[in-house]
Amino acid sequence: MKEQPRLWTKDFISISLSNFFLFMTFYFLLVSLPVMVIQQYESTKTEAGLITTVFLISAILIRPIAGYGIEKIGMRKILLTSLIIFFIASILYFFATSIMALFLVRFLHGIGFGMATTAAGGLVANIIPDSRRGEGMGYFIMSSNLAMVMGPFIGLTAIQMWDASVLFAISVICALFSLIAGWIIRIPIKENKKKIHISFQFQNFFEASAVPISVVGAFFAIVYSSVLSFVSVYAKEIGLIEVSSLFFVVYAAILLASRPFTGKWFDQFGPNVIIFPSIVLFAIGLFILGSSHTALGFLLSAAFIGIGWGTIFPSLQTIAIQKAAPNKRATATATFLSIFDTGIGFGSFIVGMVVAEVGFRSFYINGSIYVLVGILVYYLLHTRKEPLKEKLVERHVR
Repeated sequence: MKEQPRLWTKDFISISLSNFFLFMTFYFLLVSLPVMVIQQYESTKTEAGLITTVFLISAILIRPIAGYGIEKIGMRKILLTSLIIFFIASILYFFATSIMALFLVRFLHGIGFGMATTAAGGLVANIIPDSRRGEGMGYFIMSSNLAMVMGPFIGLTAIQMWDASVLFAISVICALFSLIAGWIIRIPIKENKKKIHISFQFQNFFEASAVPISVVGAFFAIVYSSVLSFVSVYAKEIGLIEVSSLFFVVYAAILLASRPFTGKWFDQFGPNVIIFPSIVLFAIGLFILGSSHTALGFLLSAAFIGIGWGTIFPSLQTIAIQKAAPNKRATATATFLSIFDTGIGFGSFIVGMVVAEVGFRSFYINGSIYVLVGILVYYLLHTRKEPLKEKLVERHVR
């Protein structure tokens, strides 16, 4: 039996750690800053909400430019530049004495985040052996999933125990660790030595082959945003606030347990064998969430959503990268994340309006039907368009 190429190399571990601390800072501030803004600056809830919106807008705007810059300058250079920007922005929070100053810092922070996530996604695609891409991308994305659990937990704890200076100090430490881990990477990447000439054409900033699968991701992101943004609010509404902090803990635990299998199955049998069942599991999780009256049901929904959505997202991003040429992987990553984040941002806005009319229970139950419709969306935008010959070639290569 042929020995598989190594996955857990120094570079792979380093880029995963850098990604973990990057998202730790993001999720930590995501839950703590809006509360701090209302308390310290006596701002409105609308202004508190804009703290996240400004960050995401700058991240979305910079990603296509970062993807193009990576092709011209190199992945590692863009990664280190972005992590330095991210680190400097983390320090600048200490000097933001007004709400407008905070908006400017958030915009700069979002630029560093958007560039870093684009560069990290492209870089890890070059680090992971081709025969283990599904497995490797799954583990890499799991680093941000773990941050999604730990970041909010630490953030909510911090705002109850300490003042703003401690919050900012924690974010600076996480940003520094992300920069150090990124600096360690020494993988030889073929840099483009040609003179940089920026041509403002669509194909230079977006990877066309990644657009269809990115739209699929955005479709699911719209309903996933309701879990990411409102599950704690829903838990309080149904009298389960005491177990709300455990939701993403269960989510992550199931994700950790399933990742060694789902990633390997993706590489062995292709994406459809993984994605179709995962969509169904995601839908079941939303239905259970909307029907929950007990802590057991609430946490059971977290398990189904964890294995369902936690498998769908890395699988879709892997498809986006696989469809692109090697020198276009960073642009494909930027395209996927930009369209996906647009779905998250648009979804949060839509969910807020819909929930005000129908309530959380009805939304989550009907959301499960919406997710099942995603089977058809995935089939039409990806499976149906994938030539049989291409499928056979991919299986032969593997």
